[in-house]
Amino acid sequence: MNVAVYSTHPFEKPYLVASNQDKHELLFIDNRLTDKSAVFASDCEAICLFTGDDASAPVLQQLHQQGIKYIALRSAGFNHVDLEMAKQLGLRVARVPAYSPYAIAEHAVALILALNRKLIRAHNRIMELNFSLDGLVGFDMHGKTVGIIGTGKIGQVLAHILRGFGCRVLAFDLYPNQELIDQHQVQYVSLDELYQESDIISLHVPLNDKTRYMINADTIQKMKAGVMLINTSRGGLVDTKAVIDGLKHKHIGAVGLDVYEEEEGLFFEDHSEDILQDDVIARLMTFKNVLITSHQAFLTDTALTNIADTTIENLDAFEKGEKNENELTVPT
Repeated sequence: MNVAVYSTHPFEKPYLVASNQDKHELLFIDNRLTDKSAVFASDCEAICLFTGDDASAPVLQQLHQQGIKYIALRSAGFNHVDLEMAKQLGLRVARVPAYSPYAIAEHAVALILALNRKLIRAHNRIMELNFSLDGLVGFDMHGKTVGIIGTGKIGQVLAHILRGFGCRVLAFDLYPNQELIDQHQVQYVSLDELYQESDIISLHVPLNDKTRYMINADTIQKMKAGVMLINTSRGGLVDTKAVIDGLKHKHIGAVGLDVYEEEEGLFFEDHSEDILQDDVIARLMTFKNVLITSHQAFLTDTALTNIADTTIENLDAFEKGEKNENELTVPT
């Protein structure tokens, strides 16, 4: 099939090419999918999307009129796709449900450790020949209470790692995992209890109407003073302005973000020569106890290989008319 691959990044192209093995005609497009760039897929049967692409109802309608039948996502999340409209139009949509939970969980731990031991500040000092240790005091992870919100595959891996550090692990999930309880002594509690008792809170839930802004002014006030907040899931889970207020009043002790609610058009791009237009993230970047990465938690060789392999497998299934377990909406 002819496939328009939107939001192609240099780091992923070799993996897609290797997995494809010349089976499909991949048209690599640097631009993200919008109502204006949809025309680039006019000669294609399928499109391949990344997290920042716009697959809202109007764009899907335009793509359908151009003859697009299939949408292969290069992500587990799908909040950028209007699935109801896709189903109405008869568009088949498939995702990559799991590419490497270890990559995300390990990045969350990296953020925790870097913030706790103030590694970025220490490195910057050393580069200026300042070998002072003042202001670099951290804490032992052993014995600290970490709250994990969402114990899917990523949350489970994170729990395993944190138990290895000797942390007490609290968790919240609509469907508690008995193995975590029995084998790793994870305690499932209410959200309020998790907020109140956790020294560190890490988010691992999908973004939907129920979880949007689950971290807000009210929930922050329920948290321990000095809490560390980690988000490697979706930016919209966190009300960034409320977090800034929590940082200003020192109720939040540290924040590690790999995602940001307004990352579209900002993350994945080089803006080093530009004037930053987003005042909210600009304010967030002024705090020494905030560490931001540009949605790179997934960025490992293993994850990129698995994403590419599953994406091509989904395209193969589309072409053959086969259904598979990765489909999000199967037209009737």
